[in-house]
Amino acid sequence: MEKKLEPVNLLVCRSLTNDPVLKTVSEAIASPQSSATDAIAALIDCAENCNLSGNILRSYIVERLVTDKNIVNCTLERSGGQIGASLREAFIHDMEILLPLFTMKPTELIKGAPAFLDDYKPTIEREMTDATACLASFLPNSTTASQLADGFLTYYRTYGYGSIAVYRAFAWNSEDEVLKGITHFEPALLRNIIGYQRQKDALTKNTLAFLSDLPANNALLVGDRGTGKSTCIKALANEYFRQGLRLVQITKHQIKDLPKVMDTLRQFASKKFIIYLDDLSFETNESEYKYVKSAIEGGVEPRPENVLIYATSNRRHLIRETWNDHEESRDSELYSSDSVNETVSLSDRFGLIIKFRAPSQDEYLAIIDHALRQEGVILTPEELRIEGKRWELDHSGRSGRTAQQFAAYYLGQRVNRSVSEPEK
Repeated sequence: MEKKLEPVNLLVCRSLTNDPVLKTVSEAIASPQSSATDAIAALIDCAENCNLSGNILRSYIVERLVTDKNIVNCTLERSGGQIGASLREAFIHDMEILLPLFTMKPTELIKGAPAFLDDYKPTIEREMTDATACLASFLPNSTTASQLADGFLTYYRTYGYGSIAVYRAFAWNSEDEVLKGITHFEPALLRNIIGYQRQKDALTKNTLAFLSDLPANNALLVGDRGTGKSTCIKALANEYFRQGLRLVQITKHQIKDLPKVMDTLRQFASKKFIIYLDDLSFETNESEYKYVKSAIEGGVEPRPENVLIYATSNRRHLIRETWNDHEESRDSELYSSDSVNETVSLSDRFGLIIKFRAPSQDEYLAIIDHALRQEGVILTPEELRIEGKRWELDHSGRSGRTAQQFAAYYLGQRVNRSVSEPEK
């Protein structure tokens, strides 16, 4: 194969034409008599900063293709995974240009390249994810431009591109009006939430209907504190990441940005998003709840079909009311029933309301037992009852949260005791 690389002729992956690393690599390939030091140094720098391994040239170009925005992955997102025959041919054209980077080793392409570039071992190895496993499934066996193109099209359809393909959950950056991936996202799973089976089933069925493009409701998880409402929602993002589900957390002071968030998510039609509002509640003098009402239903522009809103709250009625509010309303407002309707209308817009109650004594102890067994610690039923009850009385009552806190305390004290015991 002729050693030649001309990124300037790329049609759809245009971001690569100005990529500084690819430029230095292209020059090194085209001029074997000149020094390739700049290209080698650039590749090492990228490998360490991005934790790239293996054939470093291939790893780098893959990193760019799955991260950079191009007309192919954007079209797939807007169309829900469809691509025209002509655009596919243009993508194959680009893969033909880039083919040497996938099928040849750095030492074969760049004169003087050290052998370690053929199988680079970065200082920090990148964790294997579902997305990287997908890439690994087709890259080694792709020897033609058509095979490469189809492999990347499958990847884009399943995971998207850029941060959407990497992160399960996002926060909204109000200043820049962009989504920011959450790197250290809680690895919660529904099976590790003890009890609440009926609640988990209701939430799961609604989410699966949403992922299957069937009618689904916005959901309000309401009830006692520390019962796992937030954990259930976070677990969904982990359970259904491969099916295209992503979580977007919006804080209370960002609620006014909901229309902008909706517009951003509308651009990723092949993915499904749950907008997550945690611990939602309002005082009567706060008007932000009207943005939530409008976002759920009632605005001029409808909510995108790929977006649902899931909220948690300790209150069934999200807008706080007092008896004084009712007395003042009767005294000063002609149609006092209108004020009552206004305060309950937000909760009513959630089609699915799931109630979480404090666990029973047996459920509370089962949560403790499960947490301890995961760490290899097994208490007798009597020990479990005595220790768990004592912790409950000294703390804020029975809940999943206090059960987990006891487990953390018990495990920590157990380790401390074993460390402090003198050797016999």
